[in-house]
Amino acid sequence: MDLFEYQARDLFEKYQVPVLQGLIADTPEQAEAAAAKIGGTVVVKAQVKTGGRGKAGGVKVAHSPAEAKEAAAKILGLDIKGHVVKRVMIAEGAKIAKEFYFSVLLDRSNRTFLSLCSVEGGMEIEQLAEERPEALAKIAIDAVKGIDLAKALEIAKAGGFDDEMASKVAPIFVKLYEVFKKEDTTLVEVNPLVLTEDGKILALDGKVSFDDNA
Repeated sequence: MDLFEYQARDLFEKYQVPVLQGLIADTPEQAEAAAAKIGGTVVVKAQVKTGGRGKAGGVKVAHSPAEAKEAAAKILGLDIKGHVVKRVMIAEGAKIAKEFYFSVLLDRSNRTFLSLCSVEGGMEIEQLAEERPEALAKIAIDAVKGIDLAKALEIAKAGGFDDEMASKVAPIFVKLYEVFKKEDTTLVEVNPLVLTEDGKILALDGKVSFDDNA
């Protein structure tokens, strides 16, 4: 079972993973009200449990509540890979300087946990793994020790982060592992994890999966 993006965002916030403000809307009017409440530029994002939303027209930037209403009207009802959009998230806008990738997952074949990390985020991770496998670090995680700060720094450096950026993202990796472990999930993924122009690290888009049998 996968969570919707807005549910993953709320879960991250609970564990003090830095996220942007996000409100859900089921109608264009609710989207307009949400955009007015957040203020400034917002992003209207289709809430579906599949990738490729951007290419399908399911993610639109809005510079005013009226634009958010218009964007939601276009997105609600869209069919994205067989998933009909019934809800959108109105997310606070961010000025992005760089996009990264991080995930921790249950590696069933090896009966262990695995962390994937790269300084090249934003694209579909399958595409990165296929086109530039050397850019994607895969680090085995001891199920007992988990990810502490030292392990998080090791993961970040393996993923291509320099020392300064590694020290910024590592504490967030530790918190994301907490989500993974304490919520008994099979996958916690952030794509992208971003560096904003004013130097903040934010989990911009998250995916959380659970074992259907759990």
